[in-house]
Amino acid sequence: MDKSHSNEKEIQQLKNRLHDLADKSYQQSCYTFTGFLGLSEQDVFWREEPGLRYAGYCLNGGFETAERVMIRFGNAGELGYEVEFPLVCIQIQPLAMKFAEELSHRDFLGALMNLGIERSTIGDIKAGEKRACLFCLDTIADFICGNLDQVKHTRVKCTVAENVMDIPQEEPETICVQVPSLRVDAVMAKVCNLSRDRSLDLFRAGKVYVNGRLCENNSRQLKCGETVNARGYGKFILIGEPRETRKGKLAMDVAVYR
Repeated sequence: MDKSHSNEKEIQQLKNRLHDLADKSYQQSCYTFTGFLGLSEQDVFWREEPGLRYAGYCLNGGFETAERVMIRFGNAGELGYEVEFPLVCIQIQPLAMKFAEELSHRDFLGALMNLGIERSTIGDIKAGEKRACLFCLDTIADFICGNLDQVKHTRVKCTVAENVMDIPQEEPETICVQVPSLRVDAVMAKVCNLSRDRSLDLFRAGKVYVNGRLCENNSRQLKCGETVNARGYGKFILIGEPRETRKGKLAMDVAVYR
């Protein structure tokens, strides 16, 4: 089976899974949850969303700007109660900070995948300063804490944070950019310091998402509050209304997450 057929099969399986969870929630008057979904999987959800909204839904990745999120089906107003998302945050720290290596997101993800766990059980990994915060399903937390003891050559310890809300939030860098228009390719090229050709390459490769949905139209006009993910280049959010400069360009404030 070639890669395209394999991808089509996986997409159809995800569609079926989403509808099954929505049906179960609606028919049995209960909450149901997906695992963590990446941007491409979230795009599948948004394409199916008109046929799923009858069940009610909510997205959560553990913090406001999470890239990988879970979907909870169920309408709190109709059910009369609410259930928290079954996710926790694990803090991964070196046993000896003095001798620890500089570890990247890829290093932590590789160590986790070597444990043989499913990618859908893991959410965002916020790496920095030789340590990381990992969001994961609560059902896999004990296994990770008991088995993840080394990342590259650095010995580590894992502990579950008592309250996810206590985890420090990533602070974006706020910048002001000037662009000829609000076209997503123009804004992305300016924010990410990309050439026009490289910007277009990302669209052709399906690596640009706006508000969690695949963006195939590079001339799409952005609006205040929208989030753009450029895979490999981070993400940014338009946080201010555009202002026209004396030279006829548009100046706007952007919150950038590297």
